[in-house]
Amino acid sequence: MICFELYAASRAMTALYRPALDDAGLTYPQYLVMRVLWHQGPVTVRDLGQTLHLDSGTLSPLLKRLETQGHIRRERGTTDERTVVIHLTDTGTALEQKVDDVPAQIICALDLNLDEYRQLHHLLGRIRAATPGKDHP
Repeated sequence: MICFELYAASRAMTALYRPALDDAGLTYPQYLVMRVLWHQGPVTVRDLGQTLHLDSGTLSPLLKRLETQGHIRRERGTTDERTVVIHLTDTGTALEQKVDDVPAQIICALDLNLDEYRQLHHLLGRIRAATPGKDHP
């Protein structure tokens, strides 16, 4: 069953990341949040949730923990106080260097050649695009 293989592969991937992220004190979901911030800069909570396909009930505790750890700061929007913008702190920016080799570690652990990796990435993207509710976190 493909559904079980996808489920099991997702859990296995998350488990692969765990030891690689332990030294940085990040969980896999926190790492995903940080990657968005490292690559996009300040982002609203709404946009972050859409990018990561996470609802506010899941995202809020992640952000609170990252803020407590000193990696991010949350600011209310200047024109609309309902909008919250997430910014990296200096500590959060510096954390990127601690985990910059994580993607390479994961690729090596998967033992896929470049063509297989690209094909897998492409197929997973197609599956995500074909999934109902794909535009909703």
